Amino acid sequence: MKTPTLTALALGLLIAGCSQMESKPVAQLNDGQLSLPGDYRSWPKFLTAVQREDAKQVRDIYMNADAKKGSADKGFPNGSVFVMENWAVKLDADGKPVKGADGKLVKDKLAAVFVMGKNSGWGGNVPEAQRNGNWIYTAFKGNGELNGEAKYETCRGCHAPLKDKDFVFRYDEHFAAVKTAGY
Repeated sequence: MKTPTLTALALGLLIAGCSQMESKPVAQLNDGQLSLPGDYRSWPKFLTAVQREDAKQVRDIYMNADAKKGSADKGFPNGSVFVMENWAVKLDADGKPVKGADGKLVKDKLAAVFVMGKNSGWGGNVPEAQRNGNWIYTAFKGNGELNGEAKYETCRGCHAPLKDKDFVFRYDEHFAAVKTAGY
């Protein structure tokens, strides 16, 4: 019996590895069907401490490894997921937002968590005029419970004007920070 050469073994491993890289079928999901990833706080940060004094909120936004591969010229690839925490801010006796010594709003309670995900064919039940590419949305309460009263048309309506930014808020701000950081 002839023993395989190193080249033959390497070629076999390469072929086997490539065959495992075939894309797995992705479930066709719709709004309200994304789960809240338990480890999202360990993900790279898209943006943090986004100050929304008008809404009396501070927002922290995380992105998964697929989203991290996005670029300003191509947008975000399929498989991208963002998680946005909306924190209520502390209010003073007059109901005005409290700011810390750094001039930033002070977080109080986690009010809501939103998940935004993108994959081929997602959101297929959304009327064409309301689609945000292949992005879908799911809303959770601050305690992590699914928000069964969420109105996903509202998410879509807010993101719709951002078509040229892959429907993602703060797209330019994020990619400017990436460019500045040099990665």
